[in-house]
Amino acid sequence: MRPDGKPEGLRQSMSWLHTWCGLLLGWLLYAVFFTGTLSYFLDEINDWMRPELHRSIPGPQTAALAMAAMQKIAPDATTWTINLPGERQTAVEASWRKPGAAAGRAGTQRVHLDAGTGEVIEPRETRGGSFLYRFHFELHAMPRIWGRWIVGIATMFMFVAIITGVITHKKIFKEFFTFRPRKGQRSWLDAHNATAVLALPFHVVITFSGLLLFMSMLMPWGVKAVYDGDMQRYFAESRGRAAGGAGEREGAGRAGRAQAAEPAALASIAPMMEIAQAHWPERGVGSIVVQRPGTPQASIELREQGARSVVRGAAGERLLFDGVTGEPRNAPEARVPSTAQAVSGAMMGIHLGRFADPGLRWLLFLSGVVGTVMAGSGLVLWVVKRLPERRKLGRTPHGHRLVEVLNIGAIAGLSVATAAYFWANRLLPVDVAQRADVEIRCFFIVWGLCLAHGLSRTHRRAWLEQLWLAAVAFAALPLLNAATGGIALPAAMLQGQWSVAGFDLVALAFAVLHGFAAWKLGASAGLAAAPRPAGGAGVRIPRPVAQSAEKQA
Repeated sequence: MRPDGKPEGLRQSMSWLHTWCGLLLGWLLYAVFFTGTLSYFLDEINDWMRPELHRSIPGPQTAALAMAAMQKIAPDATTWTINLPGERQTAVEASWRKPGAAAGRAGTQRVHLDAGTGEVIEPRETRGGSFLYRFHFELHAMPRIWGRWIVGIATMFMFVAIITGVITHKKIFKEFFTFRPRKGQRSWLDAHNATAVLALPFHVVITFSGLLLFMSMLMPWGVKAVYDGDMQRYFAESRGRAAGGAGEREGAGRAGRAQAAEPAALASIAPMMEIAQAHWPERGVGSIVVQRPGTPQASIELREQGARSVVRGAAGERLLFDGVTGEPRNAPEARVPSTAQAVSGAMMGIHLGRFADPGLRWLLFLSGVVGTVMAGSGLVLWVVKRLPERRKLGRTPHGHRLVEVLNIGAIAGLSVATAAYFWANRLLPVDVAQRADVEIRCFFIVWGLCLAHGLSRTHRRAWLEQLWLAAVAFAALPLLNAATGGIALPAAMLQGQWSVAGFDLVALAFAVLHGFAAWKLGASAGLAAAPRPAGGAGVRIPRPVAQSAEKQA
């Protein structure tokens, strides 16, 4: 029975639940889907937003140049990690740890190196794609735990909306092949159904795996009971590591002492790279890890590019060499995860998509775009469904107007704000204080202005103006890139810098998508109800000449 006391069947109950689960947190879910989808190309966004890296062109001597650079930059480090350029990054990313450094990221120092010369590159300060990535699961400008709780609850609503949506539509797969254009509410419902069914497995897996990522926070009782409240021990064991990182710190200390007592030169990296290339002719070497550089105990580990398993944290094959003589060593056997670790790691690996090759990554991205369209079309459908009711009333209830404005701000406004974030990255002075934070403030200021714009303009006019603005802003990004120090799109394609070229091409695709939406909206009468300011409990709208046959929700 509904809250208003009227009896209803299972599907009617599920429809009510589906509608309100989707609406109450729909705007947040749209933002999570949108930013999470962009995060599949996190590395590419990071590269584009650091145009200083675009001049880095990898060559056959890149590994040797990077090793030589690290000997100058961090000769007394205990560990070097050198990530070589690949399909998703154009420069060398190197990091190191000094003796006695704090465990984890706090004790790690990083630098970017030119892949063609080995010189240090100092890119502009920016959060890049990491801001969008972290926003999609912990929001911003609030304690992280609060953001994760909010997104976790929204994810539960999303899962309920997916399940109830499947139950509601008894002909859901038949309706997948049905699209009736220019039919008002029916067209929006067809589009919502089609996008929901098209990527239904993706929607279910990405939502369920997202809940698993929050599992220890949303349902901590099992971990507290088994591990007696020691969450760090749980996380370490679930990832197959020793708790506390004691071994890492102790090893670092021993390495530092040995390095000071017995210096020794490292062997040339070139023969090792040739052996590795023969082992992995398709993937090649992705990274080099040097333990105890400059000591007789030095070892060099070459890691294959990419991962051979979907399990989170799984890597490709490894080759181990003596760091002084260059002779091959027997690499330690890879850890075999338990069944529980493998299942958990696989679900998380699927959600993060870090295992994916370019083709699969694009498929995940497109599935995310479909999911974003599904969430947005559901929000718009709520408004379209209620147009007949508004026409009967002759006014727009304040609640309906609130949903209209929030829809504009959350959907079109988020696109404009994201484009503005990329524009701010290029137009702000490089030496401005706290530059990364200023870029993010630009994002939220523009998003807030879009919300205010939706409030001050008529519904249809606000949609049109913001969609066209987003289309123009995205379309101009490749030109902005070339004009502000980045490599131009044609040159990036010719030189194989697909991390940069791919960003520009996706920006153009987004421009076409937003422009097409604006053009269709301009040619449609579906959202043509133009409210007028009026006193009393709502906004007056003109009654239609011919009453629509659309059914009310």
